[in-house]
Amino acid sequence: VQLVESGGGLVQAGGSLRLSCAVSGFTFGDAAIGWFRQAPGKEREGVSCISSSRRVTYYADSVKGRFTISSDNAKNTVYLQMNNLKPEDTAVYYCAAVRIPWTYRNSCVLGWTYEYWGQGTQVTVSS
Repeated sequence: VQLVESGGGLVQAGGSLRLSCAVSGFTFGDAAIGWFRQAPGKEREGVSCISSSRRVTYYADSVKGRFTISSDNAKNTVYLQMNNLKPEDTAVYYCAAVRIPWTYRNSCVLGWTYEYWGQGTQVTVSS
């Protein structure tokens, strides 16, 4: 199983970035995917998630209205479009996956125990 993030970088406040999470090693539609971030000296924070059906999304209050999670099932890839970035968005961003029973295909919860994690991609927002 592999999750590979890309798309991080340095951007000025107010700018945009799109992160990608390429998934391999299991059936893409069997798993909910979440984006998390960890800033230096801070605990890891859940940012957004998308259900295994890809019909339901969730956003932390800190990013609601600025970030959008989406998926391309043909490419087994989940994206995180980040607009109007702020210096406090600076962190290492990780994507993670958890396989979900069919019953919960229209749910996603950042507090679930995610099974698989990517290596992370650095996002730095300058003021």
